[in-house]
Amino acid sequence: MSTTSTDFITVPKGLAKVVVADTELGDVRGDEGFFHYRQYSAVELAAQVGFEQAWHLLERGHLPDDAELAAFTADVGRRRVLPPGLVDLLPAICATTTDSLQVLRTTLSAWGGIAGLRPLYDCDEDEKAATALAAVAVTPTILAAAHRLHHGLEPVPADPTLGHAEDYLRMVTGRLPSARDVRAVEQYLVATMDHGFNASTFTARVIASTGADLAACLVGAIGSFSGPKHGGAPSRALEALDEIGTLDRADGWVRDRIASGDRIMGFGHAVYRTRDPRSEMLKQIAGGWDDPLVDLAVGVEEAIERALAELKPGRELHANVEFYAGVVMKLAGLDPSMFTPTFCVARVVGWTSNVLEQSRDPKIIRPAARYVGPPPPQRVPTDVRAPQPA
Repeated sequence: MSTTSTDFITVPKGLAKVVVADTELGDVRGDEGFFHYRQYSAVELAAQVGFEQAWHLLERGHLPDDAELAAFTADVGRRRVLPPGLVDLLPAICATTTDSLQVLRTTLSAWGGIAGLRPLYDCDEDEKAATALAAVAVTPTILAAAHRLHHGLEPVPADPTLGHAEDYLRMVTGRLPSARDVRAVEQYLVATMDHGFNASTFTARVIASTGADLAACLVGAIGSFSGPKHGGAPSRALEALDEIGTLDRADGWVRDRIASGDRIMGFGHAVYRTRDPRSEMLKQIAGGWDDPLVDLAVGVEEAIERALAELKPGRELHANVEFYAGVVMKLAGLDPSMFTPTFCVARVVGWTSNVLEQSRDPKIIRPAARYVGPPPPQRVPTDVRAPQPA
């Protein structure tokens, strides 16, 4: 039986506020300025636990005890080491593009082949969980290696004895980071590893609903994430601070941007109608550095919010996570080209957790579109003919 337009449900553009699935992983309460991983505040987790603990919570459903944490950390540490076949491929992949996310996309696809990933449809829960751990583990190693190759440096092999955040910073910079740098980046990673049904997470779940392999789900998610309106904003927010330069230029800069219709990167959010709790947390972390960049960021934030309140009355537009993310990552020793890749190091935890959850639902995600073109059926013009073979 055909489906008619009267069977369709009209929803807001962008699927805003449309519930498409049930999840046990967490939620974002935009009106409250609050989000959580399972039953815990995500910001509170970022303040109190490490990356591996939060990762264990999302993927396995509970915070680990000491023995579980030690075993989990050792397991993912071993999985951070790239297989030889992938190590050999990386220089050739990096020679084709300077975009680290493009490198990750291609490399994870190749990793899926090298690792012999099977469709999720054919895997039991243990196999799916092991594959998810491996995918999260190799992501920072691939991104760090790509960064160094792009700068004419030799990649630094993973050290399974180190924690995830520490080893990532070491592989990127080539030196052991300070405890302050590690903890600052780790808190950022914990606070950004998941955030509701954002575009990349939804993309990953759509692909997972088809029963495809995990690498396919991640490649799709990264493609969505690479867009400037999603994962690409932290470096652009820092570029704005560099362009403003001094605090006395901030008011004029933002007014010029608003007058020309430009988007102010690092301000406003699709869900939050109050302050972004991640931004507030990162602002506090940035305050741990006695650096002119922090003073500039705080002053510019205040100037932009004043101008936005005056020029866009009635709208709650505050600094979002990207505004202070770039500040914290730069102060911790990361090059701006690594801001979005570092965001990806965190978010791959959320993607894989969502993929595992979606893979347990037998229903494929298959929405409809309303056709608005010329009315059919119309006769094909009689003078149109298929090309004849030579």
